[in-house]
Amino acid sequence: MSLRIKPNWTERPLLPIALGTALVLVTYVTPMATLPSTAGDLGAGTSARAWILSAMSVGLAGGLLATGLLGDRFGRRGVYAAGLSAIAVGALGCAVAWNPGILIGARILQGFGGAVVIACGLAVLAHSYAAGAQRAHATSIWGASIGAGIAGGSLLAMLLDLGVGWRSNYVVTALAGAILLAGTRVTLPASRAAKVRPIDVPGLSLLVVGIVLLVAAITQLRHGVTVSFIVLALSALGVLAALGIVEERVRHPLLEPGLLRDPRFLSATIGALTVGVGTIGMTSFLPTVAQSGFGASLQLASLPPLVWAITSTFTAVAVRWLPFPLEGPWPVAVLLALTAGAMLTGVGAGSVPRLILPMVLVGITSGLLNSTLGREAVASVPADHAATGSGANNTARYLGAACGITLFTIIATATTQDIVSGWSTAVFVAAGLTALGALLIVMRILIRTRKPGS
Repeated sequence: MSLRIKPNWTERPLLPIALGTALVLVTYVTPMATLPSTAGDLGAGTSARAWILSAMSVGLAGGLLATGLLGDRFGRRGVYAAGLSAIAVGALGCAVAWNPGILIGARILQGFGGAVVIACGLAVLAHSYAAGAQRAHATSIWGASIGAGIAGGSLLAMLLDLGVGWRSNYVVTALAGAILLAGTRVTLPASRAAKVRPIDVPGLSLLVVGIVLLVAAITQLRHGVTVSFIVLALSALGVLAALGIVEERVRHPLLEPGLLRDPRFLSATIGALTVGVGTIGMTSFLPTVAQSGFGASLQLASLPPLVWAITSTFTAVAVRWLPFPLEGPWPVAVLLALTAGAMLTGVGAGSVPRLILPMVLVGITSGLLNSTLGREAVASVPADHAATGSGANNTARYLGAACGITLFTIIATATTQDIVSGWSTAVFVAAGLTALGALLIVMRILIRTRKPGS
C-alpha cells in the first residue's frame, strides 16, 4: 500500500497537475493549427506532414507505461519534474528546427515528457485524494484540463500567428514549462509505490518499435498497397505479436495480462484507444480542412477545435453534478456510440460555421469520456500502481491517436476527390471505428453476463 501524505497548504497538487496536463495538450495541438505554414516553411511533403502531426502521439504512447513505473520507483514528483523539462527542451528544439526531421524528433521528445506528466500527475492525484467524492472532484478537474489545454493551444496559435509566426508557439510553451517546473517541488507531495516492479526493457523496446512501424505503415498507405506497405505492416504485426509473447513470459511485464480480463480496465482501455483513433484523429485535421478546403484564415480555422475544447472542458467539470455516477463499462460504451453519431453530423460540411454544431456535440461526449476514463484508469488497478493504470489507459489513447491522425490525414488527402470530399470520407471512417469500439465493449459485457466467471 502506498504511503499517503496529506497535502498541507504548500502542497496543493490539483492545480499544478491540471496546469501541467493542460500544457501537454497545448503542446500537442500546436502544429495542428499551424501545419500549413510550418510545412511550407520547412518544405514538408504529405508523409512528413503526417509525421509532424503524429510524432508526439508516438512519444506519448511509447513512454506512458514506462514513465508510470519510473514514477512508482524513483518518486513521482522528481520524475514529473523531468517530464516538464523534456517538454521545455523539446519545444526549444521545435522552435529552432530547420528541417522536418528535427521538428519530428523534438516532437517525439515532447511526447515522452508529456507521458511523464500525464502518468505521474494522475498517480499523484490518486495518492493525494481519497477515493469517493474527493477523487471524483480531482479527476473531473483533471479531465477538464485536457479540454482547457486544447482550447489554450488553439487560442495561442490564433494570437501568435497574427504577427510572429509558428515558431513563437514553441517558445511560449518552453517558457510555460520552465515556470511550472520552478514550482513543482513546493506544490507536489512526494510519493512512490511501496512495492516497485522492475521496468520491462524488452517489452518497452518492442512497444516503441511496434508503434513506429505501425504509424510508418499507415503513412505508406498514401501510395496504395505497395511492397513497402506490406513489409512495414507485417513487421509491425510481427513486433506487436512478439510483444504479446514476451509479456506473457517475463516476470514483471509492462502491463499485467490479467488486467485485460477485468471488465472495467478493458472497457477503459478500449474506450481510450477508440477516442484516440476517432475523435483525436478527426479534430486534429479540422484546421487543415478549414484552411486548405474552405479557404479560411488561421483564426477562423481554429474556431471549430476551440469550440470542441471549451465544450469538453465545461462538460468534464459538470460530471460531478450528474445525479448518477458514470462508472463501469456501460457508460463508456454508450458515450462512444453517442460520439460516433455526433461525428457524423460533420459529414458534408462546406464551411467553418457548418462545423460548429458537430464540434459542440462531440465536445459534450468528449468531456464526459475524458472524466470517466481518467477515473476508471485508476479505479480498475490496485491503488499502489495508479501510475501504471493511468499510463496504460493513456498509452491506448495516444497509440490510437498516432494511428488515427495518420489514417485520417491519408484518407482525407490521398483521395482522387478534393480535400472537402476527402474530409467527409475520413469522418465516416472515424465514426465507424468509434462505433466499433462501443460494440466491442458491449460484446464483452454480454459475454461476461453469460459466463459470470469470465
